[in-house]
Amino acid sequence: MKLKIVLFTIITSLTITSCGIYSLSGAKIDAKTIQIDYFPNNAALVEPSLSQKFTLALQDLFLQQSSLSLVKSGGELQFEGEISNYTIRPTASTADQTAAMNRLTISVKVRFYNSLNEEDNFDKNFSHYYDYDANQQLVGGTLDEAFEVIFERITQDIFNASVAKW
Repeated sequence: MKLKIVLFTIITSLTITSCGIYSLSGAKIDAKTIQIDYFPNNAALVEPSLSQKFTLALQDLFLQQSSLSLVKSGGELQFEGEISNYTIRPTASTADQTAAMNRLTISVKVRFYNSLNEEDNFDKNFSHYYDYDANQQLVGGTLDEAFEVIFERITQDIFNASVAKW
């Protein structure tokens, strides 16, 4: 039984390593370094912590889902851009014409450069939203939850568009 487990482990390891470098997400990544620049908030409505939290969320996703090393400059893969939209709008109303739900929408403009394959370069917008009860203030835990939901979707979409090629 132990022999079967050892053989299975060896065969699996050889199969995975012989096909190139793969990330945990299954994306084949030939690059070894990634540079993710700070994403300033250029939206009309400014949330002070938004830029830093988004930049860190994008860096964390790539570090968790790939074997890339984060560098400050000269990365084989490079991301730059800005937060282009941060809006809060009512999405549902009550019978007395007041807002029942509000929607926070964040849009990020991303420029991606792949020095190993320039055909992969892009300049795209990514956006997602979070709905919350109109009686809640968008502060504290509600704001943190909104950022978590929105960042998870936007950063995964950026990952998929750049290295997973989805």
